[in-house]
Amino acid sequence: MRPLPRCVRSVRTALMTMLVALASLATLVTTAGPAQADTLICDQFGSTTIQGRYVVQNNRWGTSATQCVNATATGFELTRADGSVPTNGAPKSYPSIYNGCHYTNCSPGTNLPKQVSTISSAPSSISYGYVSNAVYNASYDIWLDPTPKTDGVSRTEIMIWFNRVGPIQPIGSKTGTASVGGRTWDVWTGSNGSNDVISFIAPSAIAGWSFDVMDFVDQTVARGMAQPSWYITSVQAGFEPWQNGAGLRVDSFSSTINSGSTDPGDPGDPGTPAACKVTYATNVWPGGFTANVTVANTGSAPVNGWKVAFTLPSGQSVTNAWNATIAPSSGAVTASNTSSNAQIAPNGSQSFGFQGTYTGTFTKPTQFSLNAAACTVA
Repeated sequence: MRPLPRCVRSVRTALMTMLVALASLATLVTTAGPAQADTLICDQFGSTTIQGRYVVQNNRWGTSATQCVNATATGFELTRADGSVPTNGAPKSYPSIYNGCHYTNCSPGTNLPKQVSTISSAPSSISYGYVSNAVYNASYDIWLDPTPKTDGVSRTEIMIWFNRVGPIQPIGSKTGTASVGGRTWDVWTGSNGSNDVISFIAPSAIAGWSFDVMDFVDQTVARGMAQPSWYITSVQAGFEPWQNGAGLRVDSFSSTINSGSTDPGDPGDPGTPAACKVTYATNVWPGGFTANVTVANTGSAPVNGWKVAFTLPSGQSVTNAWNATIAPSSGAVTASNTSSNAQIAPNGSQSFGFQGTYTGTFTKPTQFSLNAAACTVA
């Protein structure tokens, strides 16, 4: 056989080298598995599932301008947010991620809707990425309804504003402050015409936080804007933009709804819901008072860890307490057990007390709840 010309041998050698390289690349791709591509959503109400358990939604409802979100492996980014709306009205959208049900679109494996009185804790965490060239809030939306609703608008909306940029304000008016989850919040209440809204506004931006959603639900129940018999229908987190917003991100999100009792030594979590009766005895003098509160378990099961929620009448404030920790000092307050009195046996009771000040005419609270279950008042 005649030898191949040198130029042909060179081409053949180059081709063989290329084929070996392609074979190696194919092996590498097969071994590594398929790449996880992001999902771009520009449809007005388009959505997708991430982490196998949460829904990311574009949710553009207040404008006809283009908006797109890029769903990532752990969250999403608002990649396009055209147009603007007046800052004294509603926002243009709520791009968000959620656990639960939103207009019949329920996240995979969710146990929502779930009755408030059966929830022991609802831990959630989030990490936000902010921009400065936009008007928006970064907020949670927690929806509550008297029925296990999976479609339409629920009765009460809890908003938690982690950040506020620009001349915007929550629905309604400011009605006080509250200490929730170890942080102080401005509290706004009102209605948007279709549902009641209670908003907790952080005084400065929070970039990330892990907390118990039930702490905010308990405050809402104590203020009479929901009942223990109601249902949480969804836990959502995202942004409400009024102007621009491209670049806003949720880098990570988690939401879990737990049932049953909690650690009786942890006063930060509600314990087992139970039938209960509260006796509220006071000693009053001009400008001051003491209150002794007895909580009786009228159910058949022990209560392991307790929280008693009630609202102090206007003008009243707690100055010190015993046999419980009470926070905040005024308005809708919650008394939590100490490590030595966490259990209330069936037909048994626990007592705690506090001293306070008042202005105007002295009156007593009218409603009490034990671990989010309403109590009768003796």
